[in-house]
Amino acid sequence: MNVTVRLAQQPEADALLGRSALAALVGMLLDQQVPMEWAFTGPLTIAQRLGRDDLDAHEIAVYSPEEFVALLSEKPAVHRYPVAMAKRVQQLCQFLVAQYDGDATGIWRDAKSGRELLSRLNALPGFGKQKSQIFLALLGKQYGVQPEGWREAAGTYGEEGSYHSVADITSPESLEKVRAHKQEVKRAAKEAKAKA
Repeated sequence: MNVTVRLAQQPEADALLGRSALAALVGMLLDQQVPMEWAFTGPLTIAQRLGRDDLDAHEIAVYSPEEFVALLSEKPAVHRYPVAMAKRVQQLCQFLVAQYDGDATGIWRDAKSGRELLSRLNALPGFGKQKSQIFLALLGKQYGVQPEGWREAAGTYGEEGSYHSVADITSPESLEKVRAHKQEVKRAAKEAKAKA
């Protein structure tokens, strides 16, 4: 894996996301209730605090849970909820070790279809349907992982030329378009709720 991404909008963090499948997966896991750039900078912060230039699922899977919480909680914290996210990152790595020998690319390497890949992503700890669809769209749009039917399996996130999610962020301008779309979706949901 070696692609150029602009998810974190920070060169060193983006370089890690472009070369490390596990970093991209962890960034996606962290992408909730914090700004996208903060979430996708998290993998670099974790790697640096571990004294590494990449994440290793085997190392994280067996790391002392208390020490891993401390690592993510250290200021500045990796996430708004470092205790919960430390647990989720470890669960994800433990799952990867058990199912894919710690190799995140194993999730998509031999997936025959977008539907199969979506099913594999849905099985990951911390990945619901929406997160799985967004990550599938990210894989297809920016990482070149395009099994047959991937766009359909990714739903609206797979649409070409859309600005619905992190899958569509390739520049500061596209980040703003994605933010505007998310705000519009929230506004419409709030309006619909008020009418109900």
